[in-house]
Amino acid sequence: MSLQNKIDFALIFSVNRANPNGDPLNGNRPRTDYDGFGEVSDVCLKRKIRDRLQDAGEQIFVQSDEKKTDGMPNLRARAKTVLGKDALKVDKKNPSKKEEIAKHACKEWIDVRSFGQLFAFGKGGDDASGVSIPIRGPVSIQSAFSIEPVSITSTQIVKSVNAEEAKGKSDISSDRMGMKHRVDRAVYVAFGGMTPQLAERTGFNNEDAEKIKKTLPKLFEGDASSARPEGSMVVEKLIWWEHNCRSGQHSSAKVHRTLNVNPDGSYTINHINGLTPEEIPGF
Repeated sequence: MSLQNKIDFALIFSVNRANPNGDPLNGNRPRTDYDGFGEVSDVCLKRKIRDRLQDAGEQIFVQSDEKKTDGMPNLRARAKTVLGKDALKVDKKNPSKKEEIAKHACKEWIDVRSFGQLFAFGKGGDDASGVSIPIRGPVSIQSAFSIEPVSITSTQIVKSVNAEEAKGKSDISSDRMGMKHRVDRAVYVAFGGMTPQLAERTGFNNEDAEKIKKTLPKLFEGDASSARPEGSMVVEKLIWWEHNCRSGQHSSAKVHRTLNVNPDGSYTINHINGLTPEEIPGF
């Protein structure tokens, strides 16, 4: 049985001398909006959710290159291997075939039945035709934004060894020079939700919702890197609102506005009629 009750949630996490989400178009500096508030994109958060679910043994379609467990070189190969070669040769005049493939994909991969997926592959190799199958998932998550504008520190770094021969008088090649950026201290908040009406179409159920609920408090465990040293990013609290009906007792916007987070990570919740949130500490 698919998810029966609407769910809203909020994730409060802190950053201490780390780069939570670098912007490749801006020298990998931490993402900020035009007002200087720090941002962690929804794509980044979904990547971490997928990784933690994969660590827990769940089957994931969109696997990162560094965490591949099936040896597939790309998404097309993974789709062909699991869904079958004919899955990439859908007859456009036969919509029931698309629905059949979509159901198979949702059953196989938790990230597909959670976040949805666009299976869009053109003609290639021994495939007779391309395919485009959109799947809309019931789980949505917004980008996280800091409570206050962030202070970013940039540091010049020099690698210990040249990758190539140095040119000119200097014994340091240009590829040894670089910059490292970090957010000194900040608290971020991200909101999300789960919709029963869409869950009905993908097969997302209460058990799947519980898996994501258990994953969110430990979102940054096993995610350490030079940009995000171990312990520099911490989930402080997960706020979980479970409604008593499919459409929800209140709109998501109204529910999200009941949460007020302070710059130090403390928060208050203005309870609204008939909806009591569960407050779950970080891992």
